Amino acid sequence: MYPTKYHKAASIDDAVAALTSGESTKILAGGQTLLATMKQHLAAPSDLVDVRKINGLSGVSVKGNTLAIGAATIHADVAGNADVRRLCPALASLAGGIGDPAVRHMGTIGGSIANNDPAADYPAGLLALGASIVTNKRQIAADDFFTGLFTTALEEDEIITAVHVTAPARAAYAKFRQPASLFALVGVCVAQGAGGTRVAVTGAGDDGVFRHAGLEAALSANWSTDAMNAVAVQSEDLMSDLHASAEYRANLIKVLAKRAVAAAS
Repeated sequence: MYPTKYHKAASIDDAVAALTSGESTKILAGGQTLLATMKQHLAAPSDLVDVRKINGLSGVSVKGNTLAIGAATIHADVAGNADVRRLCPALASLAGGIGDPAVRHMGTIGGSIANNDPAADYPAGLLALGASIVTNKRQIAADDFFTGLFTTALEEDEIITAVHVTAPARAAYAKFRQPASLFALVGVCVAQGAGGTRVAVTGAGDDGVFRHAGLEAALSANWSTDAMNAVAVQSEDLMSDLHASAEYRANLIKVLAKRAVAAAS
C-alpha cells in the first residue's frame, strides 16, 4: 500500500479536524471496502481517520418507537440487538444476512451507507424504512442521502454519527445473493409505516439504490403478492453484467418483492 498517516480520533471534533487537514483523507470504521481497495492500489488516501473508539458512536438506543443506531455499530450487533429485533425485525434480518461472519463482526452501518455500494443491503433497507441519517451537521432523509453510484449527500467535512429508524407497521427484506461476494445480485425491501408503502431495490439500478413507484402503488392499494402481478418491471436503467442481464434483474425484482411481502405479512 501507499504511505498513509493514521489518526485515532477521540471525538467527532477530532475526526472532523483530521478529515479536513489532509490532502485526501478517508474515514476508517470497519474498513471492509476501504482497506481492500487500498491493497489493490485502487485508493491511496494520504490520511486515515479511525472513528471506531469515539464515545457514543456505536450501540443502539430507543426513544419511543424510534431506533438510534450509532454509525460505528457493527452489522452483527444490529442483527443481534433486542430492540432492533423487537421494533424492526426486517432490519435485524437484513444485517444478519450481510456478507459472512467475519464481515458482520467488522463492517459498520455507517461505513456501508457512506460507501453506498450499488449492491449493498443497507441502502435498500433504510430507503424503504424512510430512515434518517444523522451527521455532525444535520439530519438527512434517506430519500435525499443516496444520490448515485458510490455517492451520497455527505459534504467533505461531514461524518455520519447515527441512523434513525422508526418502527414500521410491517416490513421485510429479500435478496438473491451473488455467490462469490455475497452482495445482493438484487435485493428488495418493502415496508408500510407512517410514510406510506415503500419499496426499495438494490443491486439492480444503473444509478444505485432506487424506489419502485409501480410496486409501491400496487401495494398501497392492496398489500398482497397478487397485487403485484399486473405491475410491469422494466429492464431499462437496470444493470447488465457478467452476473446477470438487465432482464433477469427485472424479473428478480418482482420475485423478491413478492417474497418480501409474503414474509412481512
